[in-house]
Amino acid sequence: MFSHDIIKKRILVFGANGMLGQRAIKFYSGKDNIELLGCSVEEKPVYDNADYTCCDLTKREHVKKVIFDFYPDYIINAAAYTNVDKSESEREAAWKLNVKGVEYLAEACRVLDSRLVHISSDYIFDGRRGPYSETDTPNPLGYYGRTKLASENALKISGAMYSIIRTNVLYGAAQSRPDFVRWVVNSLRAGNVIRIVTDQINNPTFLDDLVQGISKIIEFNKHGIFNIGGREFLSRYDFTLLIAGYFKLNKNLIQPIITSELNQPAPRPLKSGLLTLKAETELDYKPTSIVESLSIMRKELSL
Repeated sequence: MFSHDIIKKRILVFGANGMLGQRAIKFYSGKDNIELLGCSVEEKPVYDNADYTCCDLTKREHVKKVIFDFYPDYIINAAAYTNVDKSESEREAAWKLNVKGVEYLAEACRVLDSRLVHISSDYIFDGRRGPYSETDTPNPLGYYGRTKLASENALKISGAMYSIIRTNVLYGAAQSRPDFVRWVVNSLRAGNVIRIVTDQINNPTFLDDLVQGISKIIEFNKHGIFNIGGREFLSRYDFTLLIAGYFKLNKNLIQPIITSELNQPAPRPLKSGLLTLKAETELDYKPTSIVESLSIMRKELSL
C-alpha cells in the first residue's frame, strides 16, 4: 500500500513567467510531493527552480500537447492579456488569450479530470457599488472586463472541474517587470512627479497572499468562485502615500488627480475592491497587511 503522502500532486502553471506565475512556481518548488511544470509563451523561463516548457495558450494543439504530456492534477492559469487600455483596440488578441485560451484549458481538463484554478478580476464589475462579494452581479465597463467575465462563463459551461479566483491590484516581489510598488519607489527616488488617482478604491492584493489562496483551494479541493484581496480598502492615491511613507520618500512628488483627467481608452471601475469573507471562512485565508507586505518586499528585493 502507498501512503497517501508519497503520491505526488502534479501542478502545471500557465503564465509561469508573469508576476503571479513566478510566485506560484517559487511557492510550489519548495514543497515536497509536488511535480511542477511551468509554461509561458517565451522561450526561456525567468526562474531556475522548476521545469519549464514553452507554450502559446492561444494555440489549441500546443495547449493540448503540454497538458496531455504532463497529465496534471491541477492547472493554475496565471496567463492573461492584462493591458486594460490596449484591450480596447487589440480585441482579438485579448479575446484569444483570455477566453479561447481558457476554453482550451477547460477542454483538456475535462478529458483528464484535472482541476483548473483560473484567475479572474474585479474588472467584471462596474465599480458603482463596491466592494463586491462572490454573488454580486457582474457588469463590466470595458473590453478587458468583458473577456474576463466571458472566461468565467466559458468555465461554468465547460464540464471541467474548476475554481475561479477574482482578485484586484496585484503587487509583490516578482522578478520581471516592476509592479506598482516598485514603480512608485523608483519614480520617487528618481525625483519624478507622479500623478495618482484619488477616486479608484480597491483592496490591493499581495501576490504571496494570492498564491496562499490558490494553495488553499488546491489543498481543500474547493470548487466555485472565491475573492482573494488585501485587508485594507483604500484609494490608489492613499496606497501610494502609504508606500512613500514606508520607504521614507518625498510625498510632495505625488500629485492627486481623478481618473477622468487621464483620458484613458478604457473606462475604470471606481468604487471597487473584493470582499474576502468567503475565502477567510472556507479557506482559512489570512491577508497580509500592506505595511507587512512592504517589509517583505523590501527584504526580498533590497528596495
